[in-house]
Amino acid sequence: MKAVLTDIEGTTTPISFAHDILFPLSYRRIEEFVRCNAHLLRPEMESVKREIGKPPQEITLSEVIATLKTWIEQDKKETPLKTIQGKIWKENFLSGALKGQIYRDVLDAFEKWRRSGILIAIFSSGSIEAQQLIFRYSELGDLTKYIAAFFDTTTGPKRESQSYAAIAQKLQSQPADVLFLSDVVPELDAARAAGMKTTLLLREGAVAGAENSHPTAKNFTEISIDQK
Repeated sequence: MKAVLTDIEGTTTPISFAHDILFPLSYRRIEEFVRCNAHLLRPEMESVKREIGKPPQEITLSEVIATLKTWIEQDKKETPLKTIQGKIWKENFLSGALKGQIYRDVLDAFEKWRRSGILIAIFSSGSIEAQQLIFRYSELGDLTKYIAAFFDTTTGPKRESQSYAAIAQKLQSQPADVLFLSDVVPELDAARAAGMKTTLLLREGAVAGAENSHPTAKNFTEISIDQK
């Protein structure tokens, strides 16, 4: 492998960090944050309005906020929501109120892979800014020094093969030279369809379902980067 591309939630980071800490925080803060920063969030506001499906001039700020809160409740991977969430989380990371939770075996693997000259990249539905915050302000220290590139949904959906083909190109690698790590089988299916190698992470007692046909690992220590 020339590069390892990894998801975050359920792969490098406990699912509970997102669902029990990050998402509730953004839900509590999003109304105040949007009202106070609406003038700085115009591109995101316009994107939300397009999704509401009414003439923009008829859509109130309250409707935009209600839509964003609904998306959080439904765990939607909408780019404007992820951008706003990242800005909310930034305040808390910078103040020290938040620390990114990263599995220790991830740091060990990152150190080993970088020594071997392997590029490490991240692909997550969270905004690039949010991804960088999780790894820069982690409980294990600043891990961004190991990471060559970050990708989010502006590159494309995580369940479409074109997204992975685009990432391989940006990494200046053939898809077959990239190993993608995730805990979500449809994401792995899309990466494999683009020509990447794959491994399904089974963290915290997860079990591979009958639909899985990918190599599996319980942690980064078990990951083989020598797949044929």
